[in-house]
Amino acid sequence: MDFVSIRIVTGDVACLVDFYERATGARATWATEDFAELRTAGATLAIAGTRTVPLFAPDSARPADNHSVITEFLVDDVDRVHQNLTGFVTDFVNEPTTMPWGNRSLLFRDPDGNLVNFFTPVTSAAVERYAR
Repeated sequence: MDFVSIRIVTGDVACLVDFYERATGARATWATEDFAELRTAGATLAIAGTRTVPLFAPDSARPADNHSVITEFLVDDVDRVHQNLTGFVTDFVNEPTTMPWGNRSLLFRDPDGNLVNFFTPVTSAAVERYAR
């Protein structure tokens, strides 16, 4: 089994796609006005509108109601990324911080309030863990 994507359900697909395109530098591929994907080397971030929810099961997902999942992106230099996002991201949860597990991490919220973590491995163990 391979993990391939995470999907965010939102009330404003265009706004969230624009945010993630600007934050990541990845370009979205649109399938419909209610569904777009941002593909990276490791996985895909899918963004879907609320009109797609009934295709799975009515009321199975609610937009802007995530309180437990953090979407994470491996970046080359989290401090540089933080500088680039300053003035664009409006809700930083923390500044770049070196975590006990060896990643330098920047946590912020997207326009729907979802947590996003950009991180760079900085200890030798963390660098080895993410070596490609």
